[in-house]
Amino acid sequence: MSAERVDVREKVLSASDQLAAEIRARLEANGVFAVNLISSPGSGKTTLLERTVDLMKESLRLGVVAGDVQTRNDADRLLRHEIPVEAIETGGGCHLDARQVSKSLEGLDLSKTDLLFIENVGNLVCPSSFDLGESMKVVLMSVTEGEDKPLKYPAAFKRARVLVLTKTDLVPHLQFSPDHAIENARAVNPDLTVFSTSSYTGEGLAEWTGWLAGQVAVLKRNKGSGESAGP
Repeated sequence: MSAERVDVREKVLSASDQLAAEIRARLEANGVFAVNLISSPGSGKTTLLERTVDLMKESLRLGVVAGDVQTRNDADRLLRHEIPVEAIETGGGCHLDARQVSKSLEGLDLSKTDLLFIENVGNLVCPSSFDLGESMKVVLMSVTEGEDKPLKYPAAFKRARVLVLTKTDLVPHLQFSPDHAIENARAVNPDLTVFSTSSYTGEGLAEWTGWLAGQVAVLKRNKGSGESAGP
């Protein structure tokens, strides 16, 4: 790669990071806790979001930015749960970027939002490298993906604060050890908070939603005291 191409790429990333910082400041000013959800395709991300929304929408004001390569199918599914949703179609792009998120936020009333979910494109490589102004990244991994997924895609797990293991109701039908998968994830990132969930049986959803509610409460307290939540 030529020095000129490297310089252009660095300038683009720098501009993106600056916009992400502006988004973060805007969200924090409105007391919005934002979660950037990252996973492989088929991890059950949208289904988990649907269950999460149903459990939390009576107590918190929710919003979603739903990203996908093509179609707004996921956004339409979430709209049926009667919460504000903005759809982003990347047209082939493998991740969301700060520019897209910033534009989508224009369609949401942040003054009436407590918790914002950013559903990233299904991909464990590209999305992990881009700051979207979120409060934190959350990586999802289904039990059908293999216990060594964190070792194959370490960046996504290293940069996340939380791992949500999904589809745990399928474990009896698979040669999969949740403990081994979590061990691999913590070998990459020892500080990961882990939730084991099933959107089908409801396992772990109370713990997951309770943790989210707690994070919103912490952000509100920090905002009141003038502290910053940070990336």
